[in-house]
This record gives sequence, structure tokens and C-alpha cells, in this order.
Amino acid sequence: MTVTQAQVEEVLKRVVDPHTDRDLLSGKVVKNITVDNGRISIDLKLGYPAKSWASELADRVKADVAALSGVAEVDVKVGWKVVSHTVQKGVKPLEGVKNMIAVASGKGGVGKSTVSVNLALALSAEGARVGILDADIYGPSQPRMLGVNSKPESRDGKSMEPLTSYHLQAMSIGFLIEEETPMIWRGPMVTQALEQLLKDTRWDELDYLIIDLPPGTGDTQLTLAQRVPVSGAVIVTTPQDIALLDARRAYKMFEKVEIPILGVVENMSLHVCSKCGHEEHIFGEGGGMKIAKEYDLDYLGGIPLDRRIRVDTDEGRPTVVADPDGAIARTYREIARRTAGKLASQKKDYSAKFPSIVIQNS
Repeated sequence: MTVTQAQVEEVLKRVVDPHTDRDLLSGKVVKNITVDNGRISIDLKLGYPAKSWASELADRVKADVAALSGVAEVDVKVGWKVVSHTVQKGVKPLEGVKNMIAVASGKGGVGKSTVSVNLALALSAEGARVGILDADIYGPSQPRMLGVNSKPESRDGKSMEPLTSYHLQAMSIGFLIEEETPMIWRGPMVTQALEQLLKDTRWDELDYLIIDLPPGTGDTQLTLAQRVPVSGAVIVTTPQDIALLDARRAYKMFEKVEIPILGVVENMSLHVCSKCGHEEHIFGEGGGMKIAKEYDLDYLGGIPLDRRIRVDTDEGRPTVVADPDGAIARTYREIARRTAGKLASQKKDYSAKFPSIVIQNS
């Protein structure tokens, strides 16, 4: 019996990508199928980086297709391409940046900056070009977390070159001032400074720019959400009720400015004793899933309360680079793939493909 392309397509319809929750065919991942006397060749192209998962997907597809009657050989190639996605109405995308992902929390103390830097590093580890903007003027954390203490250079006297750490392009007000200098600025000055940090930095062909937003949902956060071209947002919370209350405020803020929310990350979800291995839900249980279900959002994953995460960031080597093969790094990479996968399912930005129309008098 000779296998047909239609049979191969039926198999691919049953393979669901866990990072987008869509099957490979309807998700337009399948770019080419060749059937030649029982030899099958399949080309898949994901819309997000997946270096650590691509071979697993290829093996799954290969095994499923090989089970068809009449198949002699199966070759599966998996690649990816990150494209630009739409931003808020009336906001112009930033040159050199395909997508901006805002990481927010309704309150401080939930580990948002730690999640931001590890998310950025995880996306980079998966094969993307990534940058991070530390948008917390009053309490910049990224210089310490990334182990960077130098000042950015300017080649033209007008713009700044981002600093690089662990293959991340980074910018922070913390690079421009002494670590212990307090920023005694009012709201409008903060907003202006952040816009300058964002737009005066020469970002170099980034697939993703992670924006570590300041905590809260006040005037500064709202103004940034209205002026900064954001493709999607991630909300970080802990399981406790007070954190969930503030996470709901963050959701309402993004809803107000029409920024799609890619999902919810629950930080400090579970504590595992380093001595005996006992597991305990110190801050409660299931809060991230609860808010995700309440607002029909995606639950991107939970990160444990682990001493190593704190130690690694304090030492300037976040966990994703300090222990890249460890369980915590694998969790961050899974969250990163799911975040990027959800963004890949959003509406694409085709504005760069349209030609400029110039009217001239003849």
C-alpha cells in the first residue's frame, strides 16, 4: 500500500504543539511535505525559538508518521523563524526590535525582576536574539543580576550602545548612576527617562526585548503601556491572595491599553527543603492557575521558592546560566518557549512589507 500526503497530513493534525496549543497543520507549522515511494520528508518551521525542544518534536512526528502503512523512511527537519507582531494602536514599533514583551506585577516583592532576567536568558538559550530593558528607575536590579557595572558607550554622541552580558543586550538607568544613588524624581521625569533609555539605545536586531516594568499600576506604568510598543505582556504573581489581588489590577491595566496578555507566571509556587526535600506551599497553592482561569489566560508555569535562585542573581549569574542543565533552568526554558509560542499565535505585523507611497507632482 502506498502512503499519501493526505495520510501524512492527518497524522500532523493530531500532533499538538504544547507551546501554542494548536496542531501542527492548523498552526501553519508545516511548510513542506514530500512523499516519494514510501520516503517521507517533512519540513516544520515554528514561530518561536525551540533549540532544546526541536529534536523532541522531530522524534514525535517521525514516530507517528512511521507508523503509517507503506512508509519506508521518514526525515523531519524542525526550524524556527521569529517575526514581528502587532503593537498597540497609535504606537510605532521600535527600530531594531521585532517584539517587546512587558513583564509586570501589580506589586513589588513577587520576584518579577528575577523572572524577567531568567526569561530573557531562557529565550536566548533557545536560540533567539534577546535584550532586556530595566524600566525600574527607582530600584534598578538588572545591573547586579547580570553582573554588569560598566557604563554604556556612545558612538555618535546621541545614542547609546547596549551593554552585553551572557549574550543579552541590556540597558538600565543603573548603568548610568552609582549603585547607591537614590533617584528622587517625579513621575513625568521617570517616564521621559524611560522613553530615552528605550529609544536612544541602539538595539541590534532583537527578536525579543524583555521590559522589566516597575511594580505597581500607577501613572508611570500606565503611561509606559500607552507609549511603548508592546506586543504582549506577562504577569508575575505569587500564590498568596494579596499578590493575586494586585495581579488582577495589572491585568486590568493591560486590558485598558489593549495589550494582549500572553499568560501568568506563578513565582515562589512551592518550597522544597534543601536538607530533607520536604515540599511546602508557603504562600498558598494554585493562585496563578486561579487567576489564569478567572480571566481566561494561559498559565505559563510555576517557579519554586529556591535558595539557589536568590544566590545566583545576587552573584550576577542568573540560574539559567549558572546551572543551565538543572531543573529550575529547564522550567524557565519551558516558560520561555510557552511565552514565545503564545506570542507567535498573535496577529503578525506586516507594516514593514508594505512599500512607502510617495505622491509627486509630475
